[in-house]
Amino acid sequence: GQRCAMSDLFYKVVRLIGRHAFWVSSRPVVLGVEHVPRRGACVIASNHTSPYDVALLMRHTPRLLDLVSIVEVFKHPLLGWFYGNMNAFPLDRSKPDAPTVRTLLGRLERGRVVAMFPEGGFRRGEQSVLRNGKIRSGVGRLVRLAGVPLVPAAVINSIAYSKPAAWLPLRRVRYAVAFGPAISHELEAEEIEAKLVEAMAALYARASGELPAECRVV
Repeated sequence: GQRCAMSDLFYKVVRLIGRHAFWVSSRPVVLGVEHVPRRGACVIASNHTSPYDVALLMRHTPRLLDLVSIVEVFKHPLLGWFYGNMNAFPLDRSKPDAPTVRTLLGRLERGRVVAMFPEGGFRRGEQSVLRNGKIRSGVGRLVRLAGVPLVPAAVINSIAYSKPAAWLPLRRVRYAVAFGPAISHELEAEEIEAKLVEAMAALYARASGELPAECRVV
């Protein structure tokens, strides 16, 4: 409706401003953007190492993203307002969250792209799904319910932006964003999730090979 259109406009303005800040400060590796459907609904599932994963996915995904965020973000008045005005919606990880599932399915029914982080929070090093870590169950069931494809994604070295010097207009930051071929919703939920974990690890192996060794951070 009207609120959604306003949120899309706000999103586009934020992305435009953000793109400039990242463009002047980085030389990214971007792979597989063609795997994100040009139209129609899908779910994008990414690893999560830092808050900057969201911004980098926004920068490099051609579609507008409806982000599934942790409920704690929405308890902070300023952050909650900001995320809410960009079509993000909260997920309470501490209990079965039927309202969020209804919201998610509703967005997908309208042909939108929902981005989520199935690890359930920041996971770094060996805990990252890109290495040996696990994801929380549920994403397979969701894409089956919605009847939409699942696009795996990997973001590498977004944490570089936690250092103030990274924002200098020197194009020195090296990071990667990679997308893989969509996984069909017609598989069993457990198989969807197993394929997702496998695909994300493969994306890390491929994309990190194009980064300097010190930038392969997860």
